[in-house]
Amino acid sequence: MAGIVRLLISDIVMSFMWVWSSVIIKLFVHKVLGFGHHGFPVEVFRSSLSILNMFFFAYLAKLTNGGAYNPLTVLSSAISGNFATFLFTVGSRIPFQVLGAISGVRLILSIFPEIGRGPRLNVSLFEGALTEGLSTFTIVLISHGVSTKLPGSFLRKTWISSVSKLALHILGSDLTGGAMNPASVMGWAYARGDHITKEHLVVYWVAPMVATLLAAWTFRYLVRPSNSKQDKQKKTD
Repeated sequence: MAGIVRLLISDIVMSFMWVWSSVIIKLFVHKVLGFGHHGFPVEVFRSSLSILNMFFFAYLAKLTNGGAYNPLTVLSSAISGNFATFLFTVGSRIPFQVLGAISGVRLILSIFPEIGRGPRLNVSLFEGALTEGLSTFTIVLISHGVSTKLPGSFLRKTWISSVSKLALHILGSDLTGGAMNPASVMGWAYARGDHITKEHLVVYWVAPMVATLLAAWTFRYLVRPSNSKQDKQKKTD
C-alpha cells in the first residue's frame, strides 16, 4: 500500500514539475538570456535544454521506481501487465497525472499570466488526430525497442529516446503543439476552458491512446517471431 501511495505522489509531483519545466526553459532563454524567438542558434540552444530536461525526468523516474508524468508511458506499460495493473493505471495513475498538470498550469498562469496558453490545434480535426496518433505510435515503438532490445547504459537509452521525442515534437509543433502527453495538454486546456471539446478529446486523448495500444501490440507481434526462433534453436540444440 505504501508503494502505491508513493507512486501516485510521484506521478502528481512529476506532472506538476513537467508543465513547469517547459515554462522555466522558455523564461530562461527569452527573458533571462534575452534571446529572440526565432533563429537557428536559439533553436539549438533551446533544444539542448529540452534534452537535458528529459534526462532529468528520466532520472526522476528511475529514482522513484516508476514515477511518470505522461499517461501514455504508464498506459503502454499497463498493457503488458495484468488487468489489476491496467485498472490501477487508468483509474488512479492517469487521473493523478492530470491533476498534477492542472495544478501546475494554474500556478503558472497565476504568476506568469503572459506566458501563453499551451498547445493548440492549428489544423483540422482529422489532421490533428493523425499527427498526434502517428507521433505517439512512433515514440512508443521506439521506447519499447530501446528498453527491451537495445543493450547499453541508462545514458545511451535516454539519449536515443530524448532525441526521438524532441524530433517528433518539432515536426508536430506547428500543427498540434507536438505534445504526445494528454495530461500536460489537459492542464492548459482546462485553464482555457476547452478541455471537454470534441477537438481536445479526439486529438489529444483518443488518438494518442489508440496509437499507444496499436504500437504496443505491433511491437509484441514484431518481437514474437524472434522469440519463437530462439525457442526452436534451443530445442534443436
